[in-house]
Parts: sequence; structure tokens; C-alpha cells
Amino acid sequence: MSVPMDRRQVLRGAVLLGGAAAAGSLGAATGAAPAFAAPAGFPSYRHIGTPFTKANLRYNPTNELIFPCIRGVSDKVSTALARYYLYYAPHDAPGGICLAYGNSLGGQFTEYPNNPIIANVWSPHYSVSHVSSPHVIWDATTRQFYLYFHGENTTTRMAWSNDGIHFNYYGRVLHTGVIPGSTETSYARVFEHSVAGLGNRYIMLFMGVTNGTRKIFWGWSSTGKTFQFDPTPLVNPGPDGQVDIAAPTFVTRNGTAYVIYHGNGGNMFITEVGPNLDREIHLGVFHYAMTGAPDNGRSAAASFGSQDGVQYMFYEAGQRLHSTIAVARAL
Repeated sequence: MSVPMDRRQVLRGAVLLGGAAAAGSLGAATGAAPAFAAPAGFPSYRHIGTPFTKANLRYNPTNELIFPCIRGVSDKVSTALARYYLYYAPHDAPGGICLAYGNSLGGQFTEYPNNPIIANVWSPHYSVSHVSSPHVIWDATTRQFYLYFHGENTTTRMAWSNDGIHFNYYGRVLHTGVIPGSTETSYARVFEHSVAGLGNRYIMLFMGVTNGTRKIFWGWSSTGKTFQFDPTPLVNPGPDGQVDIAAPTFVTRNGTAYVIYHGNGGNMFITEVGPNLDREIHLGVFHYAMTGAPDNGRSAAASFGSQDGVQYMFYEAGQRLHSTIAVARAL
């Protein structure tokens, strides 16, 4: 498992989580690929287990879980259920934004008993076939959590919360109309990062489908609520030997910035985009999917965190329609 990256300051936008004692591991690595040197000096990650047993979940309507987002919350909410919140979702209808919580990134998480915390029908705001792909940020100015999620695949929505559990609807923040010729705009993640000359505080990375292929696009915002978008793809799949790429994550290291994303072949890739998101330097495979369970040849949608100096990667493991949430630890 390897990772090529280079830019900003190691693991910030997508990786910074806050510290806490890592207690208990998820289990021994199984079927792990050899440890390769990651691009740009990033660590390699090895699978250690799953944060919960999918078969034991109360809410699991499709037996497919995707798009983990791990966030440290105990320093932000005095009534937090645990040190960390893990957001995830089924994908196919009805989907639903779900929450689990735990005190160790390398330990077991507890399912929130009232999942989904956001459903596919939220009257009077929308009624769609499914909602999925949660991504949460903490906005220090408002001291609120902002949650981005898609439903349908043409639309990304945003909701806000004071406690990270009970959300209020804000509205649409992304749709196909902002990217000419696109048929999908989803799997969005938002990160705090300023680009020279834009006066922004946040950037959004997302998957857009144009001309029948999935690419990575981006936008920017000063508030995290209203965005402007670049209609030109930020990262294209061809240089990686892929047809489709999706689920981008933004990371920084060594004064530059990178995007990590997965390709249709099953592995995660990394591309340097630079501090001003004006480069496209493909660096190759960031992380190799295991051939065995739970990856079964596919790893995707990375979300990073660190605890007591140990770096973790939560990710989507398994083939489409059968995936679950897994955890890997830096070697």
C-alpha cells in the first residue's frame, strides 16, 4: 500500500483530526499487499480491520456502506458521545446518512441508535431516491458542523449542526448546472484551504461526469455555503490508466497540495495539484487494494486521522454493492 503526495502541510485538510489515546486495535492485517514507498514521502498504510461489524448494524438497508468521514469532536462539543464521530452511508436507495462513535481510531465504534441522522425524505426540503456520501467539516467562525451529502447524484446538499448529530437543512451547494455538459456532480468533500487571489477560505473537490467519464472538479467559497466552480477538470483519469476516478480527498505536505482519489481499477491514486490547484502531476498509486477481504480488489474514498502520533486511514472496502468501512494504519 503506498501513497504519493506533495504539498501543503502533511495531512491537513483531509487528515487532521486531533489526538487521543489509541486504545485497542481492530485486528490483525489480512491479505495486505507489500509495503511500498509512498509517493512524496507519505506513509504506506496496512489494513487492521473494520470499525464495526456490518452484519450487526441496526440500520443497513442495502448491505453496502460507503464514503467514511472521521472527525474528532470532543474538543468541539461538550456533550459528545465519544472522542470521534464516523459518518458513513449506504449508497443505493434509500441510502441515509449514518453515524457511529468511538474513543479510539484503532478500536471499535458504536452505531448511533437513531440512524439515519439524515434520510432521503426531508420535508419540506426534498424527497429523493437516496442520500449518501457524507462529508463533515467544523466551521470555527460559526462553531457549527457543516455536512455535505448527495441526493440525487446530480445534486450536493448541505446541512448544519451544533452537535454533529442533529442537523438543520441549508440547501443545494452543487448541481450539474455549474459544470457545462455534466450529468453527475457528487461525492463532494470540502477542506479549509486558501488559494491565492480568490479570497476564499474553503475548497470543494467532487466527481463530475462529462463525456461519459468521471473526473475530479473543484470549487471555492469564503463561507462553505456558497461556491464558485471551475468548469475545467482538476484531475483527469487518463494519465492513471483509468476511465473513471472519484471520491477525492485533499492533503498537503512539503509546501504543496495533493488530491487522493480512487480509480475504476480498484486502487487509490495521487496527483499533485499545487497550493493554487493549478497543476496536474500524476504520481501513481497511493494505496493498493488487497485482493482478499474486505477490499476484494477495491479500496476507495479515504478519510484520514491521527491519534497519539499514529496515522489512520478510514476507507471504503469492497466491490460496488457489497462494500463496507475499513481502517488501515500507517506503517
